[in-house]
Amino acid sequence: MDYSKQIKEFFKGEVLQDEATLATYSVDTSLINVRPKLVVFPKDTEDIKNLVRFVNEHRKEDPTLSITVRAAGTDMSGGPLNESIIADVSKHISGVPSVNTVTRTVKVLPGTFYRDFEKETFKHGLLLPCYPASKNLCAIGGMIGNNCAGEKTLVYGKMEDYIESLKVVFADGNEYEVRPLSRDELQRKMSQGDFEGDVYKKIYELIEQNKEAIMAAKPKVKKNSSGLYLWNVWQGEKFNLCRLIVGSQGTLGIVTEATLNLVPTKKHSLLYVIFLNDLKPVAPLVNELLKFQPESLESYDDHTLKLAIRFLPGIWKSMKAKNFLKFILSFLPEVGMVLTGGLPKLVVLAEFAGNDKDQLEETLKKVEEQIKKFHLKTHITRSPEEASKYWTIRRESFNLLRQHVHGRRTAAFIDDIVVNPEHLPEFWPKLMKLLDDYKLVYTVAGHAGSGNFHVIPLMDMKKEENHKIVIELSEKVYDLVLAYGGSITAEHNDGIIRTPYLKKMFGEKILALFQETNLIFDPLDIFNPGKKGAREIKYLKQHLVYI
Repeated sequence: MDYSKQIKEFFKGEVLQDEATLATYSVDTSLINVRPKLVVFPKDTEDIKNLVRFVNEHRKEDPTLSITVRAAGTDMSGGPLNESIIADVSKHISGVPSVNTVTRTVKVLPGTFYRDFEKETFKHGLLLPCYPASKNLCAIGGMIGNNCAGEKTLVYGKMEDYIESLKVVFADGNEYEVRPLSRDELQRKMSQGDFEGDVYKKIYELIEQNKEAIMAAKPKVKKNSSGLYLWNVWQGEKFNLCRLIVGSQGTLGIVTEATLNLVPTKKHSLLYVIFLNDLKPVAPLVNELLKFQPESLESYDDHTLKLAIRFLPGIWKSMKAKNFLKFILSFLPEVGMVLTGGLPKLVVLAEFAGNDKDQLEETLKKVEEQIKKFHLKTHITRSPEEASKYWTIRRESFNLLRQHVHGRRTAAFIDDIVVNPEHLPEFWPKLMKLLDDYKLVYTVAGHAGSGNFHVIPLMDMKKEENHKIVIELSEKVYDLVLAYGGSITAEHNDGIIRTPYLKKMFGEKILALFQETNLIFDPLDIFNPGKKGAREIKYLKQHLVYI
């Protein structure tokens, strides 16, 4: 049913359903293609509230009617894809209303690109440290929806650790402030007798009645984006629904503003680069480096490095370096390694940061002394410009693949697995064998310090056999991950690509609690349906891309 005319009567923003727009919003950076019926660009919160009320009113006559919010569209799980209405907040609902340097907090709108947001916070010497590798492409709304994390998460944590409060439009079409509540505040909220009060009351009761099962289900890894984080809401002192809304991929409500905590930027950093010709030392090396508390501990493999060397102009452009010749010469160490033994199988980046440069250099000396026993080639960068080469390769690896590999495409489906680093000696060889059994070409990059790796195969998705591999290999890799107590997604969330595996991850009882949680917030299932629930694998198969 076409609702565009009716929506235009109350909607101040654009309402589009032309072929080009619908095609654009049928995809993100995942392997999924889902065609919407309508794309809207809300002007403000009033547009969102009115749209939610409209969908509520017409949901009974059209059970397929729903809203999925989208910002930058860089999601790798199919999270912002939907067959009904897509609401893009990046066009109008963006900006940084204020930065408070005393409380180190910032108010930000969901459509704000992180690259613009960071410029504002840097003016005050402040940083949101949970930014992902896609920091130049992603937006704040998606970062909240996915509970983002990245290279600094090792020390600073994930997005869930930085949300002071949220403004959220709930399923009744009203906007509410969501913040941590004391026990007394919670009691008052639950006694309101309205929609908001009922949400608090029912979630409190659900958690209290299932406390042991919920806490037992909490993933025992450093990072997790799977499921709904019922285990983070209530420990007896503070009741914090922000910790449930973060990572929920817009299934519980629509975030219209966020107040986020920031941290001071550090004056100095040194990057210790380690080149491995063999993957066997990865686990002990990582565990040794962790003893020195690096701020970041990242990695990328030889496939990624080859790609970077092959497309040096693209890397140079991403770095915004001025002197191309100087940039080319900076790769002489890598060229030397090729001439003396080939490209390293893995490059590990350990960043150490602080405000005392002498103390920082002393730490690096101790690190070097300990790492000697591995007999590896290493390098310490001496300037931010030199370090940026390695960081750009790490951050831009996925984009390089997307932009330059022809005939095959990036296939993000086992792209975000995580196990605790102590399990890597056993886990890593088994993972590599699974991949090699399918004779896949793939790149591996990721957050070595937290045992979180992004495995991106390159596949021709026009071939039906590759669709079968996606399903088969997902099952096998997730079984392996769960056997080592890991999570099927550390940062990229469930979306369409992983929601069918939530039962495998959490079991029937917890999955039922996720579904009950969704119904408490969203009784008519109007917010981004089909994620975080019990959607069957059949839907995933039907919507895999053929391009």
